Amino acid sequence: MKAWIPLALVGLILAGCQMMEPGPPPERVEIIEIGEPQRPDAERRDEQRPTAPSRVARQVAFPADEYAALPKSGTASISGRLSLNGSPGAGETVSVAPVTTYSAEAAEHALAGRAVEPADPRAREYTHTTRTDGNGNFTLQGLPAGEFYVSGSAVNPANGRRQVMLRQVSLRDGQRLEVNLSR
Repeated sequence: MKAWIPLALVGLILAGCQMMEPGPPPERVEIIEIGEPQRPDAERRDEQRPTAPSRVARQVAFPADEYAALPKSGTASISGRLSLNGSPGAGETVSVAPVTTYSAEAAEHALAGRAVEPADPRAREYTHTTRTDGNGNFTLQGLPAGEFYVSGSAVNPANGRRQVMLRQVSLRDGQRLEVNLSR
């Protein structure tokens, strides 16, 4: 699998994913494994061409009115650390996306390990992303108040699979929230 595909999947998932109607944030982190394990080159040579994972078609249309009511920026911030099995997720992307009705379907599939079609580009305008530093630390500032998914992923060296950590959080204006994505 191409190295950029799992990263793109995380961004697409967070650009429009929601599991449920907004409510109190859960106090848990969901781990999602996406992609196939890396295989030795010898096994790859035997294949005619690799098959791309199939994407689930979206059934929910982009709710332009719902997104139009959401602010794109604010005074809240989220910081934390991304790690997998105690190792920092250095140089990985962390995304913060609003919880919406459009995103419910994508999150449901993502939690089941299935990729969905790319999100509508209008949803990406509301998604905030950053890269982790060498220790897996990240900070996102200028976030609006509301319900959000915070997500990041890292490759598990034990099996070569990219694992996504996803957490739903609630932000108030001016709040500074710490969210550690780890397994």
